[in-house]
Amino acid sequence: MAAALVRPRNNRMIAGVCAGLARRFGTTPTTMRVIFVVSCLLPGPQFLVYLALWILLPSEDKAAATAW
Repeated sequence: MAAALVRPRNNRMIAGVCAGLARRFGTTPTTMRVIFVVSCLLPGPQFLVYLALWILLPSEDKAAATAW
């Protein structure tokens, strides 16, 4: 079973979005950050998607509290 898509408490750089995506897809956070930075060199809404995920993804603290 795959890990839940949440922003983890540890291994954050800015908001934990890349760390959460890395945990979900089974890669390292550094790999996910490099993929994000390289994708920002291409045209598209990558930065807006990052901001949306920052807002929409629950923090691991809040996800654990609502899991009860």
